[in-house]
Amino acid sequence: MKESLVFVRSVSLCLLLAAFSSAVGFATTFEVGPGKTFSAIGQVPWETLQPGDTVLIYFRTNAYAEKFVLCRQGTLAAPITIRGVPGANGELPMLSGDSATTRTNLSYWGENRGVVKIGGANKPADTVPQFITIENLDIASARAPYTFTGASGTVQSYHSSAASIWIEKGANITIRNCTMHDSSDGFFVSSTDTLASQNILVEGCYFFGNGNLNSIFGHNVYTEALGITFQFNRFGPQRTGCLGNNLKDRSAGLVVRYNWIEGGSRELDLVDAEDSSLLRNHPSYRSTHVYGNVLFEPTAAGNSQIVHYGGDSGTTENYRKGKLFFYNNTVISHRPGQTTLFHLSTNDEQCEARNNIFFTTNSGSSMALVDEMGVLTLSHNWLKSGYKNCFSPLLGTISSDGTNLGGSGDPGFLNETNADFHLVQNSVCLDAGGVLTNVPGTNAPLFQYRKHQASDPRLVSGVLDIGAFEYRSLMAIWRESQFGTNAANPLVSANDADPDGDGVVNCLEYAFGQNPLVRTTNGLPEAQTVMINGSEYLALSFSTLTPPCQLAYTVQTSSNLVSWLDGCSFSDTSNVVSSADTVDVSPVGSTNKTIRLRNPITSAQLKFMRVTVEPK
Repeated sequence: MKESLVFVRSVSLCLLLAAFSSAVGFATTFEVGPGKTFSAIGQVPWETLQPGDTVLIYFRTNAYAEKFVLCRQGTLAAPITIRGVPGANGELPMLSGDSATTRTNLSYWGENRGVVKIGGANKPADTVPQFITIENLDIASARAPYTFTGASGTVQSYHSSAASIWIEKGANITIRNCTMHDSSDGFFVSSTDTLASQNILVEGCYFFGNGNLNSIFGHNVYTEALGITFQFNRFGPQRTGCLGNNLKDRSAGLVVRYNWIEGGSRELDLVDAEDSSLLRNHPSYRSTHVYGNVLFEPTAAGNSQIVHYGGDSGTTENYRKGKLFFYNNTVISHRPGQTTLFHLSTNDEQCEARNNIFFTTNSGSSMALVDEMGVLTLSHNWLKSGYKNCFSPLLGTISSDGTNLGGSGDPGFLNETNADFHLVQNSVCLDAGGVLTNVPGTNAPLFQYRKHQASDPRLVSGVLDIGAFEYRSLMAIWRESQFGTNAANPLVSANDADPDGDGVVNCLEYAFGQNPLVRTTNGLPEAQTVMINGSEYLALSFSTLTPPCQLAYTVQTSSNLVSWLDGCSFSDTSNVVSSADTVDVSPVGSTNKTIRLRNPITSAQLKFMRVTVEPK
């Protein structure tokens, strides 16, 4: 019996070791960077990557001037991952197409189309790449006049539609937390009549400074796929002098949600799948969802239209001819001239606009809903008073259910000047949204954008607010920025919690501009004395947050530490600068406060001072 037990344990151990060996034996991690196994990206065996393999590219001060193709397949359980490892200050490793070289073991067509290409190769053997993740990389400079040395050793120029990342074909591809700039197209996805790139997720990325000089061709993003989602991304302005769009798309099953999209000829150019009958014949081609975004038209933007939906090939039978579901977005225009919200290509294109804010810093009469054509339905939106249906004769149809709101000022932004489009507590947009009919649960607005390239849960209490942001107190916004996923954990984020253990609770950390995760007392109120006409007065000095801050600061005094008398106080709505016991002697309008006792210090009187903070 004793021998049997030993035997069973030995077999179990052997089986365990065999299983462990099987699980890790086919997955390899390749490390590239200073002091790592590989000093150059071209040393990685891209042509033989296996499911589960990971390539780690470490930050270094100079860019990796190297380019490559990914033409391999991972699996759902074991994707192939290309991951940048940021520097000490969060700097992303940079891949530059300028004077880049290609690994000589690779052989692929379209070398001039991108720094990183997915799909389309002779070596490795051609296939449809699947289950690939690229994250944490800064990829740039795939454009003229930059050149590169190809796998054959010849120096070549970039194509006029070259991209930082070009997906020629692929499925189940994730691009996450990457920066793509200084290319003709920042990000490019293509499809054909016989093969569509599909199931593409782009999240937390930053696109800016792309395009071709003096040309409408070349965009921050240009995509054509079957099932593509953009979320939590920042789309910045194009390169100066470039005339393309910010996000141009020809996909079926497009979802654009929770992004910051600023500038471009148009912020969104959603047109026909001119290269793929497969996409045009897919049911999802007729349904596009755009929600939870900030669309910002800066002063110097090119085209006056914000969103184009339908087609641009001229072959109108191929246009989308479906419905654009456009809801819970915040659209801002700083154009000094006219702004048109929607260009619907034909009267077969429909847009259902619900729960959006449409605001211009110009007069309301400078903003029009549509550019002649299309069917637009409005419900529970906020629009600048005086808006027009169209700047020219209306050839389409506009209908409203009478639930829209408006005003001559802004709808109650926290700070429009500083591009903070959260809502204030008394905004008319609070609890004024409508029910989102015809919207599947997978496309409900469950999150909202956080500057930049991040997100917060959209916490709805009762009825949806209008716009991209659900009202939250400023302290709630601060909690989310400080604690991230722990913002919903009261043990960490509650007003009276003290996660760093320095004796200063979160409410006070917020009120006095502290980091709640770093132990420090710097910046907290300090006692001091001030001399006036030869007399010495006890005083407290501290800084308040700039209004609005949704706090009330009150200086109190006591002679026994039991009973406290309210003195000077400061809030968003009113200030008390003189009281029975205290006087504000700080500069008028300053947030740096000095509050003194009204009576000078004497040996016969004991006085204490403190400042209290109360959320409002």
